[in-house]
Order: sequence, then structure tokens, then C-alpha cells
Amino acid sequence: MTSTPSGDPDFLAGLEGLESVDRYKISGKLGQGGNAIVYLGIDPYIGRKVALKISQPNSDNKRQKFFVEAQSAGRLNHPNIVSIYDAGTYDSYCYITMEHIKGDTLEKHCHPDTLLPMQRSVEIIFAICQALDYAHNQKVIHRDIKPSNIMLDENGSPKLTDFGVAQITEHTSETGLWGTPSYMSPEAMKEEALGSYSDIFSLGCVLYELLSGRQAFSGENNFTIMYKITNSDPTPLSELRPDLPPILEEIVNKAIAKDFTERYQSCLDLAYDLRVALRGLTDNVVTGKAKDVLDLVHNVPFFHNFSREQLSELVNDSTLIKVHKGKTIVAEGDIDDAFFVILSGTALIRKGNTNIATIGGGECFGEMACIAGQARVAAVLAETDCVLMKINATLIDRSSESIQLLFFKNFATTLVKRLSPKG
Repeated sequence: MTSTPSGDPDFLAGLEGLESVDRYKISGKLGQGGNAIVYLGIDPYIGRKVALKISQPNSDNKRQKFFVEAQSAGRLNHPNIVSIYDAGTYDSYCYITMEHIKGDTLEKHCHPDTLLPMQRSVEIIFAICQALDYAHNQKVIHRDIKPSNIMLDENGSPKLTDFGVAQITEHTSETGLWGTPSYMSPEAMKEEALGSYSDIFSLGCVLYELLSGRQAFSGENNFTIMYKITNSDPTPLSELRPDLPPILEEIVNKAIAKDFTERYQSCLDLAYDLRVALRGLTDNVVTGKAKDVLDLVHNVPFFHNFSREQLSELVNDSTLIKVHKGKTIVAEGDIDDAFFVILSGTALIRKGNTNIATIGGGECFGEMACIAGQARVAAVLAETDCVLMKINATLIDRSSESIQLLFFKNFATTLVKRLSPKG
């Protein structure tokens, strides 16, 4: 197992008492874990406080592993992910310089007497869903989602931290058990291939704990925990919290399904259902819609060249819908002027009885009906649960000229890709 060892005391003793590393001045100790110590540091060039993670690897392999965090989190730029500023070596030390978050981790709120309000817990997981969806789109799997790796800053904004065992999916993954036992997915326990669905399982465990004050899977030792994760279900949330809306129990149960094909297939899919749940926990239905939908769509590839302000123009008049696996999204021969952008999931394009294409997250369909008002020349069915953004031609017609140009440019790009011969 990785990520949660207490560390080698003799090794860590060699890191104690440091006053500086490279240009960074050390002013206090923030914590330690594994074979590294995290200090509060000062970057004297710009007078900025930083978190300075320092290790002293005794082999090239360990040095390479230490910098996994910098390589994975360093490619990410998201408001709910801790920022990596710098990384390097100095004498025998390796260090990573990152954003200093002044606040507590979610561990503080995972006990029956310190639980956050229900709505607040869901809002936090909703934000982390967006962060993870962004990371997954950048081909980074965190592999160690747990309460202690999610911090709340001074403003209450959640920040995902510690990418120390993350996997960059275009790289070959080292075999072994990665993560923290109580939050590891069944496929991680079996040392099978991991994907975004593995992080979703771990996040579901965190939500369970935030809502109930107890771990979904706990035990006297790692073997007991592993058995429970692969063979038994946790105590139903409804027994621990009878006041919880049934939708929250349904969401958690789907997130922690043993079979990853039965889980949410993306964090965006999970975020959609959390957004629906939030609607039942708050009266802020109208004013909250724009920000929620904008947060869900602003990293979708179809909108890559839209500014956040331009997307804001679209959000209030568009519709977010969810279509369950096997259902028809549009039927062949239908006449309407709407087109759809797939935010999450995959869909089948079917003409007659023949499947002619599969399209996934970030792709669109129905653009010809939108442009020319033509009848649908093919049906589109949900191959998995799908979350889609539905946009009508009238919305585009009354949008600014710059937005219209972006739409038609992206429509043209989509058509070129579909008509290009597959290599």
C-alpha cells in the first residue's frame, strides 16, 4: 500500500531542522507523511508563502517517484486543485513548491459531532467533481481521493491536494496497490487497470463519510477492509441518517457500486445528479442555475474556444438533460431545430437498424437540423447514461455575432472530423 505510511523515522530525522532549501526559507513545519516533510516556506523573490514538500531519496527510482506529484498536478490549472509552482533538487534534497492552503482538511468534518450541513457537504463534493473531471480530461487519475486530501481554504473553497500517487494515463502504470485502503476501489484492490471510475468510487466513499460521520468501509486491518470493499455493502445511509433525502443515498450507492460499469461513468455525470440533489436542499433554484451549469460545461471540448463570459450568455437559455442508457435522445425523422452537446457519456448514431457511429463527451450532434431545419436523418440513442446540453437555433440566432461565428466554426470542425477517413 502507498500514500499513508508513517514513514521511516530515521529517514525523516534527516529532514528535520532545515532552515532553507534552494532559495526557499523555511519558517515552520506543516506536516509529514511517507518519506517527505511539508514545511511552510517563503519565496524571498516575491514574498509569497508556499508549502514546501521535501524529500531526500536515496535512489534514482525514488527520486523519480517523488516528482510524480509535480508532473501530474503541475499540468493542471483549476481553482479547486492545489497549484504547483516549482520543483527541483538542491544538494541531496528534492522539493516541490506548491500553493499554501491555510485551512483544515475534510477529516475534521467526518465525525458524527462535527458534520457539516447536508447542503454544504454536497456542494463540496460537487466542486471536487468539477476538479476531477478537469484532471481526468487532462489524463490524470488521482488514485488517492480521501478526506485528508481535500482541504477547505479560508474562504471555504475546497482544494484537491496530494497527487503523489497519481497516474498520467498516457504513461505506463507501475503495478501494485495504490491509495488508502478504506477508499480504494474494488478494481484497485485487484490490481486491475484504473480509470476515472476509480476516483469516482473513492469520492463516493468520501461523500458517504461526510453525510454519516463514519467510513463506508472500515476494519481492524487492511485485509478486513479489502474483503468488505470487494464483497459487502456499507450500512445504508438511510439507517444512519433517516433525515437524508433518498436521492443522496441513491447517488452514493451508484458512485460506490462494486462493478465499475454500474458506477457513474464520469465525474460530470455524478456532478449532474449532485446538482439535482442540491435543488432539493436549497430554495436558490433560479440564481444558482447559471453558475452550476457554467461550472459543468466550461471544460467541455466543444466549448474550448468560448470565453467564460460567452458561455454565460448561453447558459440561462439552454437546457441540461440526462438520458438513461438505452433511451432514445432523438428519433430518425424528427423535425426540430435543436442540437446537442454531449457533456458526459457515449451515444450511438443509428440509421435504420444499423449503428453508424459512436460519439462521446465533448462531441455534438444535430447541427444540420439546427442550421437548416432538416428532419433528423438518423436516430441517436444513449449507449451509457448521458448528460447533454440542448441548444435551440433561436438561441444562436439571438446571440452575439462572435458567439454565432464560434458555433459555426465548431460545427464545421465537427463535420470535417466525421467525414475524414479514419486512420
